[in-house]
Amino acid sequence: MDEERETLQRIVSTLVNKNDEIHNFIDMLNHTISNVQVNSSNAISELDEEFDGLYSVLHEMKGSMANTIQQEEARKIQALQDQLSQCSRALESSEELLELAVQSLDIKNPVELLEASRQIKDSVTVASAFRLSLKPKVSDSMTHMMVDFALEKRMLQAVKFLPVPKAPEIDVAACLVADNCITISWRMPEEDSRIDHFVLEYRKTNFDGLPRLKGEQRWELVDYIKATQYTLSGLKFDTKYMNLRVQACNKAVAGEYSDPVTLETKAFLFSLDSTSSHLNLKVEDTCVEWDPTGGKGQEKIKGKENKNSGQNPLLKSNRRSNTASPKRSTNSPRASARGGRDRFAGESYTVLGDTAVESGQHYWEVRAQKDCKSYSVGVTYRNLGKFDQLGKTNSSWCIHINNWLQTTFSAKHNNKAKTLDIPVPDRIGVYCDFDGGQLSFYNASSKALLHTFRAKFTQPLLPGFMIWCGGLTVSTGLQVPSAVKTLQKRENGLGGSTSSLNNA
Repeated sequence: MDEERETLQRIVSTLVNKNDEIHNFIDMLNHTISNVQVNSSNAISELDEEFDGLYSVLHEMKGSMANTIQQEEARKIQALQDQLSQCSRALESSEELLELAVQSLDIKNPVELLEASRQIKDSVTVASAFRLSLKPKVSDSMTHMMVDFALEKRMLQAVKFLPVPKAPEIDVAACLVADNCITISWRMPEEDSRIDHFVLEYRKTNFDGLPRLKGEQRWELVDYIKATQYTLSGLKFDTKYMNLRVQACNKAVAGEYSDPVTLETKAFLFSLDSTSSHLNLKVEDTCVEWDPTGGKGQEKIKGKENKNSGQNPLLKSNRRSNTASPKRSTNSPRASARGGRDRFAGESYTVLGDTAVESGQHYWEVRAQKDCKSYSVGVTYRNLGKFDQLGKTNSSWCIHINNWLQTTFSAKHNNKAKTLDIPVPDRIGVYCDFDGGQLSFYNASSKALLHTFRAKFTQPLLPGFMIWCGGLTVSTGLQVPSAVKTLQKRENGLGGSTSSLNNA
């Protein structure tokens, strides 16, 4: 009976997943139909614009060429009219000489006839009619202004839709997710020399498989990629997966998108739990700052602290206070998940992460403000008391930095401290290998090892932070850096150095 029920349960789960996939595919088909209609309308509009542009160019060319013909016509007519005027003046002068010569033939006196003949002869010698060219300066031909658009017509008749690049193919095997970077590689199904660049789109998602249309983040775009590989760097992995797709573009048009791929972006993500933090700490998401004005209910405690000549309260031994601490609201989702623990009080200026490490290898980083007087970074079991300080119980491990009066750097566990004779880095990386029983701290910039605790963790671990006079910023959603993985392999291969503060 139980076996049949279990079988049916698996069938139900399979059917639910399949129905979800079909629903997503139906949404995709409807979205595609809508896009086809919209894109077809856009294509027709662009076609109209292109032809209107072509008509405009042809009309402009026609006007320009017609104007050139008219100018040539005016030039020739002006030249012929100038020549016609010259001919008219020469003809008029020649007719006057002719009339004078005819009249001179009637002269009887030989002397007068000789003088008239000499004058007419001199006038004829200089007459413009005898220096005038009787050939037109320009011809009446306009054949040099003729056009033949036969070639252009053939070219226009050969116009087709633009060649669209084919969709690239993403090489999943060559894609790499590491160090909060994603390197994606692709290739073209066939050689295409006209491709100018590629466009990469990506978006975060919590769903495996094909990209969904509803309830997803918008696509982010990287344009003008010249190579067939690209690395997205500096990412925060705050979702389980990343959808990616690529399209090729030539000088004129973009091609189809590649089939999208979904890559897993596994990382440890948490925020700081403001519902249980000390009232003197101002907590916002992954940032915490010391707030001396917080927690009116703890004025008595702070009054006692102020009597101690400004001593760092994180360096003093634990003390109990009779002042009641505010309870976390049991209506809060985090309170339910964390068992509704009390706020930290007294000298435990502590804030914890809201997500526990229960298995696997995880990494996060912490940056302290430059003027931070004292702070601790580490992990703890959930049973850390509201008056307990990190590193002073057998269920918490941390490194502590004290910049009060002089700088000290130490590793703490079970109320024992080991001085670390190394410079304090600007950023501290925390590596937790729950199953391997290892907690290591690194210089987040150089990845140099600061200290390692080795212990058999028997309960879930919460990231823990203590702060006094200053502030911390926590970076989560990070993968374990490759450099840290390499150092861990090397350290574990050599057997590692066991801290004297480790659990037995």
